[in-house]
Amino acid sequence: MITPRTPSGVLELLPSEQIAFQRMLDAIRSGYERFGFLPIETPVFELSEVLLTKTGGETERQVYFVQSTGALDKSRAAVAGGGEPEVPEMALRFDLTVPLARYVAQHEHRLTFPFRRYQMQRVYRGERAQRGRFREFYQCDVDIIGKDELSIRHDAECPAVIHAIFTDLAIGAFTININNRKLLRGFFEDLGIADGERQAAVLREVDKIDKRGPEHLRSTLTGEGFELAADAVERLLDFVSGRSTSHDDALTRLDALVQASSGSPSLVEGAAELREVLDLVRALGVPESDYRLNFSIARGLDYYTGTVYETVLDDHPEIGSICSGGRYEDLAGHYTRSTLPGVGISIGLSRLFWQLREAGLLDASTSESTVQVLVPQVDPGLLDAQVALASQLRHGGINTEAVLDGDKLGKQLRYADRAGIRFVALLGPQEVADGTVTIKDLRRQDQFTVPRDEVVSALRVELAQPLV
Repeated sequence: MITPRTPSGVLELLPSEQIAFQRMLDAIRSGYERFGFLPIETPVFELSEVLLTKTGGETERQVYFVQSTGALDKSRAAVAGGGEPEVPEMALRFDLTVPLARYVAQHEHRLTFPFRRYQMQRVYRGERAQRGRFREFYQCDVDIIGKDELSIRHDAECPAVIHAIFTDLAIGAFTININNRKLLRGFFEDLGIADGERQAAVLREVDKIDKRGPEHLRSTLTGEGFELAADAVERLLDFVSGRSTSHDDALTRLDALVQASSGSPSLVEGAAELREVLDLVRALGVPESDYRLNFSIARGLDYYTGTVYETVLDDHPEIGSICSGGRYEDLAGHYTRSTLPGVGISIGLSRLFWQLREAGLLDASTSESTVQVLVPQVDPGLLDAQVALASQLRHGGINTEAVLDGDKLGKQLRYADRAGIRFVALLGPQEVADGTVTIKDLRRQDQFTVPRDEVVSALRVELAQPLV
């Protein structure tokens, strides 16, 4: 007998947890749509030559390739004959950005720009499975793609979307950290770090400062491989420690940084972009207490070119970023000659859900069922009338389960309670004779009787009222 078990690195939930997870998905979807984004889905696997065009090294080692049994047999035969194994034609997507690039390039002439898309699907990475890191997980992405150009004003929409969604999710106070890669590059130029590859390497180290601390960054940048001067590293550490305390403080810090610089065009441009973004973030209604300028935010991915974001829970910084993203200047350069700049954010929902549950911020066990009403079998002779009542409730838009194989009523009520079903609609001989239905509220521990033709409207009223 085979022991039933899941592979490592996957998140499989019980119904009550799945309901809580689904509600988070629904809240994110609703938030994206509220801001005018359109849904797309892409295949779970892409052609390998398309998926791996922009990658290499570590990413390629984490890709799951897809092979049919016939292709696998053919590859094995080639190896047995002294040849090279064939590269599988397809691979599972490892994020939603590369599929988006392919999608926009392929459908470019049928899309309306700026193209505002959201995508909420599973992705796959062959990472070493560990607590809170998964091989299969949901990403919830939103991007705004321009044709040839995209106004910096769109960069301000991302914090507004983040704020709306995490306010709706009600998982605690949070802060949206905002920075700009151009400003970082300009500052590095002032430090004498002008080479693009060297800048990218330093950026990746700076991006880890919250996890590893300033001492680790100091020793890394002065050590072998970087060998930066001690005074340059101290200036860098002082710079990345900058955090604004208010909107006006953020603007003051930007002005001071420009005045103290050598006039690097990149730094000046980055500061100007941040000022415009921050002003519009405030105009979009995001409270000053919920966003700040943070010069340490770099985002390690090399394709970010301008504004970058990271969002953290104020009371649980150990969780890390719960939503991140930024601006990129050429989304699909490998697939089209068109220039397609964009800006976007991503929520790794599987990891976020797991972290919230582990931190005790999400009690999924208390989630009510998606079933709103149970119609029990009070009298076997009234089965037709009881299933007709269930149909009436369903036609009225109420999620209803009907008991078809009855047991003692007490057992049926206990089943409803354990399953998280709040209401029970009782239809016995007396109710049939009177043309009524008795509604039992298992949460409030009370009941009431209504005319049969008013049962849907009565339940809608009850369902609309919050439990206190």
